[in-house]
Amino acid sequence: MAKRRKRRPREKAPTVDYRDEEGNVLTLRESLSAGTLRKLEAGPATAATSQDDAWRRRQELLFERLAVRWEIADLPLEDQKMLLGRYRMADHATQEWVRRTIDEHIQRHIPALGE
Repeated sequence: MAKRRKRRPREKAPTVDYRDEEGNVLTLRESLSAGTLRKLEAGPATAATSQDDAWRRRQELLFERLAVRWEIADLPLEDQKMLLGRYRMADHATQEWVRRTIDEHIQRHIPALGE
């Protein structure tokens, strides 16, 4: 029987905290993997996808891949499904703040993605 290789533990990417005017804290990764960058550059999966759908999916994908933690009203969320669900449930103003924060974060930490 073949021996199984032990996986090396993944190094966690450094993170940055962003605080909104209500004191909620969004924690984002400073970097993304090469595979994630390729996925973001690939664009929509089908020709039937509208521009709006493609834009929304890209925003959600960015949030999914960058968000590590979101503390809202002193309640920390760290599970990826919970984070994405909370983002989808957020009111328009909160989603807008998250999008602006991610855009600024990308310009500062992942400039190749913002081009």
